[in-house]
Formats: sequence, C-alpha cells, structure tokens
Amino acid sequence: MNRKQLYEQIQAKKSMLCVGLDVDFDKMPEHVKALSKRGELAIKGELYKGKARSIIEFNKAIVDATAEHCVAYKPNLAFYECYGIDGMRALDATVDYIRTHYPEIFLIADAKRGDIGNTAKMYAKAFFEEMDFDAVTIAPYMGADSVTPFLEYKDKWAIVLALTSNASAYQFQNARKDDKPLYQAVMEEMMEISTPDNMMFVVGATKADKLEELRGFCPDNFFLVPGVGAQGGSAEEVIAHGSNDHGGLLINSSRGILFADSTEDYAKVAGEVAAKTANL
Repeated sequence: MNRKQLYEQIQAKKSMLCVGLDVDFDKMPEHVKALSKRGELAIKGELYKGKARSIIEFNKAIVDATAEHCVAYKPNLAFYECYGIDGMRALDATVDYIRTHYPEIFLIADAKRGDIGNTAKMYAKAFFEEMDFDAVTIAPYMGADSVTPFLEYKDKWAIVLALTSNASAYQFQNARKDDKPLYQAVMEEMMEISTPDNMMFVVGATKADKLEELRGFCPDNFFLVPGVGAQGGSAEEVIAHGSNDHGGLLINSSRGILFADSTEDYAKVAGEVAAKTANL
C-alpha cells in the first residue's frame, strides 16, 4: 500500500486508528477459550484446532467489529510465536482473513527485527512475500544495512523504532550523539536512506509532548504511535502535536480494545471502543 492510498483510507474513515492484534489466550472470554477443546475449524481446506482455533475465532470477531473504524491492524509476532506452530498458523489465517474481507486495511507485522543485511533480506522476504504484510517494525541498532533490505520492495514500509513508550527507553534513546539525542540522530540517519513513502517511525503516545519537536526535523514521515489506552497515552494530544498534511499518524491501541469486555459481547464492545477512539 502506498502513502496516497493510506491517506485516502484515513480520509474516508475519518480515522487514524491502528488496532493491535496482541492476542493473549489467558485474557480471552471463557467461551472463546473453550473453543480450543471443541473439535476443528475448517478454513479453505485447512483444519485448525486447540489454541489456534480460539485465536482465529477471536481475531475474526474483533476484526469484523472494528474494521469500519480503523485503517490498520498490527499483530505483534510475540503473541503468536509463544504458541508455537499453532500460533503462527493462527497468524497466517488472520492475515488471510483480513486480506480477503478487508483488503483496504494496512497490515503491520510488529516483529521488531534487526540483523545484518543478508539476514534482514530474509526477514523482508518472509513478511513481504510469504506473509503479505505492508510494513514491518525494525530495530535500527545494527545500522543502515539492517534496514535497507526492507526498502527494496515497492509500496512496502519499514517502521523504525525511534522514541518508544516503555519506561526504560530513556537509557539509550536519550543519550547524546553529536550534541543531539540519539533518537533524533537515528531518525535523521534513516531519513537519508529512505523516503516518506517507505519509512515510518515508532513514537510512543506517552511521549506526546515530544511529537511537536520531532515534527520539526521530520515533517513528512508517518509516525506509528503505540501507547494509547492501556498505557495511558492520549489520542487527542497525539493528533494535536503529531499530525501533518498527509495525516501522518497511525495511532495504535491494543489491550484497551481487544480486552475491553470479557463476556459474549466482547466483539461488540471492542467495536464501540474502537469507534470512540477513532472518531475524535
């Protein structure tokens, strides 16, 4: 998906919302967890059972309830890898479901990959060719050659970690390099090897006061902004300080939407929370 198409979707839905599909089996409603013990689910000739079935059913219900209110989905790979092959099969089925039923949605693999060039090339192949994601989150610590393989794909995106929302981020990200904070040095280096059409930056919503500063030296790139909802970030503040003429933001909420309710109405409630978060 290119930047024009992404902005058109933002305008059409009047939303910058990205829903993080960070599935936690233990937090699912009991009736969804129980599906793991009730036979098999058939999808396109493939059979799914156990936790894979519960994850797929949960994700499908969440996606159907929230798709009209969001422009992107962001499954975090850790929440699927932790269930082994069942989890990865569930992720693959989820991606296929979204691509089939909601092809306009921007799909982000929240994988935080970061490795030497030949390995990065294989990661890019995995996510862009085999799994059909639009974007991958990347840790840039190993430098430009760990990022450039992701930039070689037309209409695909590298989303580079810049200023994250976790409590200990300051230990490295605020260190000084050439008399500027490291996060700024990273962003400027990355901007030199990319364009606003193939690179975004992760900027935590709990750092909303920094967004205006970042826009000063990075006016055109999209920012993926996690931390809204359960982590305490404010979508209103993010938009006020971080938007630009092209939208410029994907505002992520995960737990606050996925687990807003634990009853049989969980999907309906998730849709209502998504609508409230999106329509600001």
